[in-house]
Amino acid sequence: MVEFLSFRDGEAAQEPSVTVEAFTGQSNSTAVRIEAGEDARELLPYLDRLSLVEINFPAYGDGRGYSAARILRESGYRGELRAVGDVLVDQIVAMRRCGFDSFHPAKPLDDAAVDRALHRYADVYQKAIDGRTPIWAKRHPEKING
Repeated sequence: MVEFLSFRDGEAAQEPSVTVEAFTGQSNSTAVRIEAGEDARELLPYLDRLSLVEINFPAYGDGRGYSAARILRESGYRGELRAVGDVLVDQIVAMRRCGFDSFHPAKPLDDAAVDRALHRYADVYQKAIDGRTPIWAKRHPEKING
């Protein structure tokens, strides 16, 4: 069973995370946790000093964390981006495409199911932060930026 999954080189960040409110009110923290409903854009001025951003998924159907991840990655955040909480196997591929590179699910995941999910499809259909070339762009490379 998988209790923690990381796609980063090196060790996963271990520092305790603080709330967004606590983070913006202090100067020494390098890890923050975004709860559902909090705005990831509040962290944009501080991206260069963050080593870990945890994004909580209180329920598998709550998709706000996907948007937070994409906002951070598109704004240049290169540190560890960890999905925590109600993370399911069938969400990991989509979460990876939005920029998550580590996962700490509330309930352990089956190793074989994770492997199947990650290797099920060779191609993707839309652009995302992960840089994979969508299938339509492989067929029509002249339209990639148009």
